[in-house]
Amino acid sequence: MTVHEAAPQPIRLDFVPQGPYLSPKFLQLENERMWPKVWQVACRLEEIPHVGDYVTFDVIGESIIVTRLTGDKIKAYYNVCQHRGRRLTTGCGHASKFHCAYHGWQWNLDGSLLRILDEEDWAGCPSMTKDDLALKEVQVDTWGGFVFINMDPQAEPLAKYLAPVPEITDCFEFEKMRYRWYKSVRLPCNWKVALEAFNEGYHVAATHPQILDSQGDDVTRSFAFGKHGMFGYPTATRLVGTPSSRTGKPIPDDIRPGLLRFYQLMEDQLKAITTDRDNEATKRVMTEVEPTQDQFMLLGKAMEFQREAALADGAGWPDISFEQMAKAGTDWHVFPNLVFLMYPDGALFYRARPDGDNPDSCIFDIWSLKRYAPGKEPALNREFYYGVDDWKTDTVANFGLILSQDFVNMGQVQQGMKSRGFAGARTNPLQETSISNFHRVLHEYVNATESSR
Repeated sequence: MTVHEAAPQPIRLDFVPQGPYLSPKFLQLENERMWPKVWQVACRLEEIPHVGDYVTFDVIGESIIVTRLTGDKIKAYYNVCQHRGRRLTTGCGHASKFHCAYHGWQWNLDGSLLRILDEEDWAGCPSMTKDDLALKEVQVDTWGGFVFINMDPQAEPLAKYLAPVPEITDCFEFEKMRYRWYKSVRLPCNWKVALEAFNEGYHVAATHPQILDSQGDDVTRSFAFGKHGMFGYPTATRLVGTPSSRTGKPIPDDIRPGLLRFYQLMEDQLKAITTDRDNEATKRVMTEVEPTQDQFMLLGKAMEFQREAALADGAGWPDISFEQMAKAGTDWHVFPNLVFLMYPDGALFYRARPDGDNPDSCIFDIWSLKRYAPGKEPALNREFYYGVDDWKTDTVANFGLILSQDFVNMGQVQQGMKSRGFAGARTNPLQETSISNFHRVLHEYVNATESSR
């Protein structure tokens, strides 16, 4: 028996055992008991704008077709021919019907059977009615412009499952944002390792030291909200534009240049959360605001300029207060596999999925969203980096410096956790609560008995 398959240790606020990251058996239990029971993002509505548009969503060996049936009705089906089991679709596209390329069986967009080649051959056979042979449906619902699916026909409604996330974050109007860019990459780590690199801010000082000179205080606080988790900066006394207290540097007499550096850094090294429009609009503080040490006033003016720029572009701006932004925090982890960071003009979403039966690999999707004037959205260009070494080849050029720094950690963590000298993660009880809470909920699914599921 290997170290990571030893008897499991209990999860604490300050401890997560190594086994769930490394054990093929635990991965199998996730696939059997968790993934088929949870709501998870399959795509965004903007990916299926027209009747007949579809996206094929693959997870844990299952494949789901998500399609637009009418102007406002979305359907989801298991992607399998009812004749011999061939997959009907791959990738994304448009269809007037679903056609099996093996023997020519066909289905309407609503999942009803359209054609069986030589149907009379089954005369008198049981369970061969059109209803028997309809595509098998998967639960589907939407939130924030995203399409969620759930393979459990008895699953609770999406709104109940997500609570309280929509109540706190709907003020950002994610449904009015569109893809700025879309990248998907195969990473050499467990799907949980990849996701957890982005649902805590405790790593910023060591992993992204270039940010510290202008991001303000970087000490976070993390909180559990039922299945979900969040972190933010409720104790910060220094805002963006000022150096973190960790640097030992005082707040400069004029913090305007620091504010410009922060937005420029985000645009140069990430191109997400804040936008290129935010970056350009912020430059107005140098000519329209006097040199100042007043952090709140300066940030307020910068956001005022950003709002004016968004409205001038026809992109709109959410009716959001500083109180709402403070309550929403910085980063949310929606169980099981969605993490997002938000701003009034943009947002960054992450989705992690297992890569087959290999606990040392995952598929990681990264989506930068931005507000655009209707009709001015860029064409969606999905980029896939699925080669074994794609994640470390031209990484800065493909993903930006910030994500490149995060990727380096992931493979090192996955290998390091296999050491006989490592029993589990000593999660920070104040700054990494979202991680320990995530594992608490995950273990509830994995350890559930048949009678309780």
